[in-house]
Amino acid sequence: MHTYNQLTFSEIIPDVVNKFANNKALGFVGEEYITYAGMGDNIHSVIAFAEAMDIKPGDRVVIISQNMPNWGITYFALQCMGVVTVPVLPDFNEYELQNVLQHSEAKAIFISESLEYKLESIQKDFVKYIIRIDNFKILKGEHQSVIFNKDAKYNGKYEPDENNLAVLLYTSGTTGDSKGVMLSQKNVISNAYQSDGVQEILEHDKFLSVLPLSHTYENTIGLILPILKGANISYLRKPPTASVLVPAMKTVKPDLMLTVPMIIEKVYKNSILPEIQKKSITRFLHKYKHTRKLLYRLAGKKLYQTFGGNLKFFGIGGAKLDATVEQFLRDAKFPYAIGYGLTETAPLLAGSNPSETKLQAIGRKVISCEVKINNPDPVTGEGEIWAKGSNIMLGYYMNEERTKEVLTPDGWFKTGDLGVFDKQGWLSHKGRLKNMIVGANGENIYPEEIESVINNFRHVIESIVVEKKGKLVAMVHFNREEMEQKIRELTTEFAHKVDGKIEEVTHKVDAVVDELANELQQYVNSRVNKFSRIQLLVVHTDPFQKTATKKIKRYLYF
Repeated sequence: MHTYNQLTFSEIIPDVVNKFANNKALGFVGEEYITYAGMGDNIHSVIAFAEAMDIKPGDRVVIISQNMPNWGITYFALQCMGVVTVPVLPDFNEYELQNVLQHSEAKAIFISESLEYKLESIQKDFVKYIIRIDNFKILKGEHQSVIFNKDAKYNGKYEPDENNLAVLLYTSGTTGDSKGVMLSQKNVISNAYQSDGVQEILEHDKFLSVLPLSHTYENTIGLILPILKGANISYLRKPPTASVLVPAMKTVKPDLMLTVPMIIEKVYKNSILPEIQKKSITRFLHKYKHTRKLLYRLAGKKLYQTFGGNLKFFGIGGAKLDATVEQFLRDAKFPYAIGYGLTETAPLLAGSNPSETKLQAIGRKVISCEVKINNPDPVTGEGEIWAKGSNIMLGYYMNEERTKEVLTPDGWFKTGDLGVFDKQGWLSHKGRLKNMIVGANGENIYPEEIESVINNFRHVIESIVVEKKGKLVAMVHFNREEMEQKIRELTTEFAHKVDGKIEEVTHKVDAVVDELANELQQYVNSRVNKFSRIQLLVVHTDPFQKTATKKIKRYLYF
């Protein structure tokens, strides 16, 4: 696997730079790429720049930036020095960012120009330097004389310890306040190698990076792993909307992509299904299993071309994939794969590759990591997933109490997730332990499973199921725009009459939503076991607030 004395970037980066010197490393889509040799030079000059700013091993430095080559270069430079890097999610609000800066006692901030506005209303006197990461221009500095020099050489000798705190990640979690997850270089590098055991990365493989690099999923598997293997990574200059993504995929023709379920679920709901529903013949064929398979296979071929026609690995992680959408991917023979893990596990704990997937299962555990179901239910085998290995975090920053809650004295990490192993050793995820609702007679109710049924109902965008005063309540966000469009198309006479009278269409939509809500409740209750039936359905007009991996922040809705 590897023959380094220590799993540290200061040992590994010079090695990969030397080994893959002429390979393309990092670049924006359609622009010139930096080679590995060039990346090595840039890392050296950023280390010299950090030295000039008096940044030392152990100092905390924040990176808050959209994805770009300089993100990775800055990250590797700080890691080679033994500086604690604090990657912050670009969608953190001012309050969350303030919390991170103060809690981590950040000495410097590398920020992309696009996010500089977030610093305006923040108290940041204690931060010595603020640097624009796009071009390494100092925006605020203790010593005004310091400037970035790409030819500068650094002076120090840096030998970080693989077990020391290296990365401090503040999760925006679905359950309240951010926690500072402490990861070592050994944690993230060993997990990159573990991920390579699930899907081997080859030299010259092309990655297209669309998830934020400050999320450990993209960081470990979409940055560190490809760089260890000599592969090539492309970034987008704009957010990954369809109009940006489709031409980018045609240009890059990626071999590998990492995504979250929401991306592919949107493609299925907004592109694949409407296309099938358009014609009466395809609508009819969609009703039957065998012909549906055929339809999906044809749609899959088209989708594969949209993704550039070279894809061998479309990784889906960060949340559970909807079963209907997964069945479509299977029938379409689309090269998807599922991964499971947490920030605290750096992140990957279990996964599969496209050559072997099972419906609604994750995969086997990664190599050199123990994963077990603690205290399994004697009948179902379900219980909390626990893990132990080189990729398990050091703990929560300055929070011993919270650390003791999740790490046992002998090193097991309690994930807070419910799971079960099948006879072949494949792990399946049942939901969050905290989300599980215990019914009146002690039954385990998994809200995620009910939500999966709700989300497959027409015009539903998303939902959450919670317990309120002993009742199961579903909050549902419908696609009003889609309904307005439908009403205008279907009732041309009506539309003609109310031309310009928006409120009449709105009233009509309100009436349709009420009807749909009643129908949805009956639809769900006829498809779930009797103790998982919805007693109250509430229409939610706005989209739910989400984390970086597009999971709903459930704690906001209890």
